[in-house]
Amino acid sequence: MSLKKFVLGALGAAVLAAPFAAPAPAFAEDTLYLPKLVYRTGPFAPGGIPTANGAVDYWAMINERDGGVGGAKVIVEECEFGYNTDRGVECYERTKKKNGGALVYQPYSTGVTYALADKTRTDKIPLLTMGYGRSDAGIGKAFPWVFPMALNYWGQATGIMKHMAAQEGGIDNMKGKTIALVYLDIAYGKESLPIFRTMSEKFGFKLKEYPVTFPGIEQKATWLQIRRAKPDYIAMWGWGVMNQTAIKEAAKIKFPADHFIGNWWSGAEQDTVPAGKAAIGYKSATFSSGGKDFPVIQDILKHVYAKGNGKGEKNVGQVLYNRAVVTQILIHQGILNAQAKYGVKAITGEQLRWGMENVKMDDAAAEAMGAKGLGPNVNVTCADHIGGGGVFIQQWDGKKWNIVSDYLKPMNDLVVPAMEASAAKYLEEKALTAATCN
Repeated sequence: MSLKKFVLGALGAAVLAAPFAAPAPAFAEDTLYLPKLVYRTGPFAPGGIPTANGAVDYWAMINERDGGVGGAKVIVEECEFGYNTDRGVECYERTKKKNGGALVYQPYSTGVTYALADKTRTDKIPLLTMGYGRSDAGIGKAFPWVFPMALNYWGQATGIMKHMAAQEGGIDNMKGKTIALVYLDIAYGKESLPIFRTMSEKFGFKLKEYPVTFPGIEQKATWLQIRRAKPDYIAMWGWGVMNQTAIKEAAKIKFPADHFIGNWWSGAEQDTVPAGKAAIGYKSATFSSGGKDFPVIQDILKHVYAKGNGKGEKNVGQVLYNRAVVTQILIHQGILNAQAKYGVKAITGEQLRWGMENVKMDDAAAEAMGAKGLGPNVNVTCADHIGGGGVFIQQWDGKKWNIVSDYLKPMNDLVVPAMEASAAKYLEEKALTAATCN
């Protein structure tokens, strides 16, 4: 399957038919408040900056081009938390009631996601964690306010395993192989452990785990251990400076780059360009595509940068920048859904939850919105907050990323039962009742 078919779906599609509800009180001048928890500083700033820029630039474009969404101006406010979980929670508490109330948060931090999962339930504010956060949050009945969307870490890990197996001639040939899992030793990195352990037992490969101390700048001891272990493949759950450091260290021990596969937060220009020649041949998963040849990206250049605005033009078209745009488009669709259902411009967080649970995207509507080929098809429901999705494997050639695999769907026979069991345990431990879906 080509990358062109890896598409973002309907942004203008009609919402599901539903009884008309009484309008909620409109906020002053019909505004939509979207606070952004960002980390432009600290060790993960290389990834945090393009991610923040893509989000802020998208809404600047929407305000300039369309006058907002459905007649309501979008208010964007950044709160810097430096990828520090406590500061991230402080940002949430400081902003959640401003400007009529926050509609949704996207912290781009698994640690903050864990910390906010319960708070957003109480405050009735959606938490969009596209491609990160709790892997069990795809079970909507357990996490009615959290939306992983597209694919979670566990599904991604099985996609990476499929690619490794394809290189060996089939999954049966993984038996007896050794896979090294290099992961950042924080909540984000640890999220990968359960599914890799499950796959190790099922497919018979030996798993060797290598935690990297936050923030991942010093890794020499880790890679000396990996050299002695002589793994057949390496998988990496890294972020920020950890990634470029790991790529350089792998080259020093002469590990074949095409057998080194990072996850989708370990596969951006910020990871490979600083690593220089050491990165040539390195691979990673991805669920979004880079480049400027998308009408929505061209509109950002036209309506934001050509007018002297914007946060960072050098990031436009990069993997992380474009992925942030995809995330905002999902929010955009959710807002449109909620506005249509409730008959108001200034929706609430609770109304947006309904809108997010009814995000359905297809190829034709994606093309109409200028986003075809930018991200995945998604069909979210009350029960399923992931809504489908899969991964491609991309490879760095020294100048750009190239897709080198088919579209890899997750091993749902492993992933879904694990999600359900973890979600059930969460409800039991928190003494919570599962949400109902009609």
